[in-house]
Amino acid sequence: MANYYETLGVSKTATQDEIKSAYRKLVKQYHPDLHPGDAACAAKFKEINEANEVLSDPEKRKQYDFQQEHPNMGGFGGFSGGGFSGSGDFGGFGDIFGDIFSQFTGGGRAEEANKKGQDVTLEVELSFLDAAKGCKKEVTYVRKEPCAACKGTGAKDGTKYTVCAKCKGKGKIQYVSGGGFFQTVSVKTCPDCGGTGKNITEKCDVCKGLGYNKTKTTVAFDIPAGADTNSYIQKRGFGDASATGGEAGDLIVVFKVLPHKIFKRKNYDLYVELPITYKTACLGGTVRVPTLDTVIDYNIPEGTQSGKTFVIRGKGIKSRMGTGDLYVTVVVEVPSKLTKAQKAELENLDETLDVKQYDKLKTYKANLSALYGEK
Repeated sequence: MANYYETLGVSKTATQDEIKSAYRKLVKQYHPDLHPGDAACAAKFKEINEANEVLSDPEKRKQYDFQQEHPNMGGFGGFSGGGFSGSGDFGGFGDIFGDIFSQFTGGGRAEEANKKGQDVTLEVELSFLDAAKGCKKEVTYVRKEPCAACKGTGAKDGTKYTVCAKCKGKGKIQYVSGGGFFQTVSVKTCPDCGGTGKNITEKCDVCKGLGYNKTKTTVAFDIPAGADTNSYIQKRGFGDASATGGEAGDLIVVFKVLPHKIFKRKNYDLYVELPITYKTACLGGTVRVPTLDTVIDYNIPEGTQSGKTFVIRGKGIKSRMGTGDLYVTVVVEVPSKLTKAQKAELENLDETLDVKQYDKLKTYKANLSALYGEK
């Protein structure tokens, strides 16, 4: 997905006025009526409108920013950019600041009365193994649910409400300033109905006219294997109720995976740092290597150097997106304390060894000799 802020040439902290101003300049520059037959210009114009449709709508902009801040969250059926397509056809150049601004700055269909409720976003901590192998989880949270007493209308049972005369049920008022080519359109919440699109003569005793009540809700869900920090699950319709009769928002559960004492991961690959003794490094031997499910035997060849990495195929995270590998990096650990007898044994061993048996030391001494003439 293109970066909508870059498309409009504004910063992520840009105000709605700055976005609108940038959009107007680009529309005047790239409108197809000014460049007939120019396919590249038409494609650019489409990108501009697509970006503006999202960034000029506070709710869509919030969702878009959330996606940009959580780049890994697409793996579990979550939010995608597919809902941000452009509007399509446009009228002649003279319609730009009438029809186009009403379509793309929130003055028309984006402010309809039956607006979707707010999404509820939660962060859930997962242990490393739960995230890697998959698990079941429950979350308890507070959401706005339609008031059962008034069926979400906000009006007392048995009474009626009327459509707001000022905004005609849209909940928003469009204000037009200026004139001619430089006409400016702004949209604000209706002051008479507070954005609900209706006037209630007698409010519900239970919800006090809000149309919803805050309710504690528990939701269970399956987390597939391979979840990572910032990946997420989205359950549609489990967010807040709409204040204007639209569908409920969504519940978005974002994961934070806790570190593990042994494993590290990169995508679906696992990484383990394995300490081995000096003897095992020199002579080789069998070591015990952990995997997600069990511990396996692995043969270390003689002469293994510290920092050597071995790859065990198919022993990483198994997910529906594929299976990773296990990377085992050995670290030759030198004993921290030696007895006099052990030190003597090492001295005797060292005297029997030749520099030719140390590949790196041999190369180092050769380079040092070439540089300074030392032997």
